[in-house]
Amino acid sequence: MPLESIDLVDSIAIALSGADIGVWDWRTGEGMALVNERWCSMLGYAMEELDLTGAKWYQLVHPDDRKIVMSDTSEQALASPSGQFEVEFRMRHKDDHYIWVQSRGKVVERDASGAPTRFAGTHIDITERHRVDEALKQAHAAVLLSEARFRNLTELSSDWYWEQDNHFRFTEFVGNLYASLHPGQTSVGKTRWEVGSLNFSERDWEAHQQDLRARRPFQNLEVLRCDPDGKPLWVSISGMPHYGPDGEFLGYRGVGRDITAQKATEETIKKLAFYDALTGLPNRQLLMERIKDTIHGCKREQHCAALLFIDLDNFKALNDTKGHLVGDLLLQQVAVRLTANVREVDTVARLGGDEFVVVLKNLSDNQALAAVAAKAVGQKILMALNELYNLDGFDHHCTPSIGATLFAGDDQDLDSLLKRADLAMYQAKADGRNLLRFFDPEMQAAVAKRSALEAALRLGLQRNELCLYYQRVVDAQRRVIGFEALARWAHPERGLVMPLEFIPLAEESGLILPLGASVLRQACKQLAAWALNPITRHLTLSVNVSARQFRQRDFVGLVSGVLRDSAAPPQLLKLELTESLLLADVADVVAKMQELKKLGVGFSLDDFGTGYSSLSYLKALPLDQLKIDKAFVRDVLDDPSDAAIAVSILTLAQALSLDVVAEGVETEGQWQFLVEHGCKAFQGYLFGMPKPVSDLF
Repeated sequence: MPLESIDLVDSIAIALSGADIGVWDWRTGEGMALVNERWCSMLGYAMEELDLTGAKWYQLVHPDDRKIVMSDTSEQALASPSGQFEVEFRMRHKDDHYIWVQSRGKVVERDASGAPTRFAGTHIDITERHRVDEALKQAHAAVLLSEARFRNLTELSSDWYWEQDNHFRFTEFVGNLYASLHPGQTSVGKTRWEVGSLNFSERDWEAHQQDLRARRPFQNLEVLRCDPDGKPLWVSISGMPHYGPDGEFLGYRGVGRDITAQKATEETIKKLAFYDALTGLPNRQLLMERIKDTIHGCKREQHCAALLFIDLDNFKALNDTKGHLVGDLLLQQVAVRLTANVREVDTVARLGGDEFVVVLKNLSDNQALAAVAAKAVGQKILMALNELYNLDGFDHHCTPSIGATLFAGDDQDLDSLLKRADLAMYQAKADGRNLLRFFDPEMQAAVAKRSALEAALRLGLQRNELCLYYQRVVDAQRRVIGFEALARWAHPERGLVMPLEFIPLAEESGLILPLGASVLRQACKQLAAWALNPITRHLTLSVNVSARQFRQRDFVGLVSGVLRDSAAPPQLLKLELTESLLLADVADVVAKMQELKKLGVGFSLDDFGTGYSSLSYLKALPLDQLKIDKAFVRDVLDDPSDAAIAVSILTLAQALSLDVVAEGVETEGQWQFLVEHGCKAFQGYLFGMPKPVSDLF
């Protein structure tokens, strides 16, 4: 299972499988979607005994505490920038008594309006601590409990008891924990701030001292220390003032407890909620928070910042050919290189797949200078990501396409920022890849135009506006032996739209599937009509099939159904495949081709020599024909390399008993050269432009 797909709460449960901590996952409208075994055993139940859906789990909460669970939790989560909360309440045990639990959690999902829809967190049984706290309160309120009784109670708990004098110096520690878990007898005579804490600043200590001087009780003061081995140790301390019989202030006393495991849980929750599991980089949720903070910083300091959107070129090809494990190794190495080439104040995040985002802070108060600085970082990243990768012994070269956009304190729409950088990245790809491009309004206009064209194409397919033109295929005597069906879009306002304008759009949007099916049906209908005429019954008809079409699970059924419904002769139908199809599961490709071959359908490999073909593929695939790409035919008389490639393809095809069609033949010289070297079929403007069927004969 890919690391990204592990659910948050499942991951926490795995991480804490050895700890005495309950894990829960609550979702709006569902109730408790998931709890672990410890959560149930705290209440005396086995997991299969509890139905926690909807509001049923609230029935386990003490009636007096349900307001805490329903109201206080939401109020804290909404008030906290990170959506965190901590509450304590009672829950009914299976034996019909109540236990105290401490619930700590945070918001992990929100809806489009920002309202929380999912919380995750932990439950810890703190019944014993509440008994100690209650004993403290009773001792202070009524002065009825002796020091000996209170200390005996503390000895029975997992906490420890401490006392300070009226100058806030420790006088005693009592408890059954190891000395390393609390300051210990060596700290007697010192104040808490003299003992020290790794997480407290001078300002923090001053605030604590103000509470003490005001004689205010305090709870859950979290202190970070290190044990003798240097490992972090978190302690939670609660205390209250105590007075003599005459009301004189004697000092403070209270309890402390080890919360190291609880802190580790919180860190696990934070890491799983805000960081990408594969690369360790911030994920989209944390990225959006960082961008928001950067916008506020720009507004406060009057500086510009930049956002770089990075997409790896041809990453899918690596995944398809070498597998996802190798792809994951590349992503991890890219993450390391990106982090190494920015400052500590900047943010590198992974959005998912092969998409990364870099946020560059505090570039300049001058937009032009900020753009120069952003470009310098972008170029540095380009160079770093262009260096060779070693992926578990496999050397790989990968390039990025980078889109950049500047922003300042007046930019509030986070999604728009990402879209602007994304548009710039696509411009980098359109310009040849391995480039850095900045966003500008023309890109936005181009995207708007593309969206309108996609909507129009979708409507055009519904209205059957796609039609076919046919281009001749001739033999060495220039006799017509067949045609290639070419899609055209008869737009009601723009007129005839050529394939180069709408086929790439159809591929990207997924409309290529209904479009391809429409072309196949029209072509087979025409082939069936020709079969009824003695003059045309021998003509073959070629139909282009995209890799995405061919990968459809029911593609064989689609073709056989169209042939059956149209009554077209299958032996006269040729399906033209592109070499990109060979990047997919070759065994699946061969199996589908063989099924269609049994029906009589032929296959041609289009644009041969421009993609990923190898001799092993040619040997494995049940092909009938190769088509020499027009790029080689165009300069066959002027470029010795193109001439050599064309002749090599002809020789190879002859050795493999494959027919050859030369595409893009436009001059007599090109045709004569190809005839002299054994080519027997041709297609191009020399023999006729693509025409509607009414103009063919």
